[in-house]
Amino acid sequence: MSIRLKLLRKKLGITLEALAEHSGLTKSYLSKVERGLNTPSIAAALKLAKALNVNVEELFAEDKAGIEGYSLVRSDQRQLLSGSEHSPGYAVLAHQVSERNLLPFMIYPPAAFADPSFKAHVGEEFLFVHEGAVEVDFMNERVILQRGDALHFNAQKPHRVRSVGEVQAQLLVVVHSTEE
Repeated sequence: MSIRLKLLRKKLGITLEALAEHSGLTKSYLSKVERGLNTPSIAAALKLAKALNVNVEELFAEDKAGIEGYSLVRSDQRQLLSGSEHSPGYAVLAHQVSERNLLPFMIYPPAAFADPSFKAHVGEEFLFVHEGAVEVDFMNERVILQRGDALHFNAQKPHRVRSVGEVQAQLLVVVHSTEE
């Protein structure tokens, strides 16, 4: 039985530092778990599952989810991975993310580009502005999206997003990736 921590963490776009912060475990310990040098205790596995918003079984699952299976996350059961519903952060909107190629998130972007770095990753990204407005910065071009606007792009194009205006923006973001 091998742990699938690295696969889950990468699919969710979470750094080792962020996972350490949210789980209460050290970065060095998590690195050893990812490399198969340590096996987490039940308590550690529960902390990791909570931090990643997955069922603990998903950390160890070997079998693929059946095609007839589905993932349902009710709005009142949504777990935020960072921030809060009305402040910068994001929440995963699906279970069994290691088995999926489409990864849906609800994102609450900050009002400023707090991180000067741009994100780029394999796959495609789809943004839908559910509330407020956002600015998407593609390095050489910036696009303003209002409530109801949608944007689809190659995620290898460097990008970053921030909330603009009076209302905290809420974005539905769907990432498509077959990268393991």
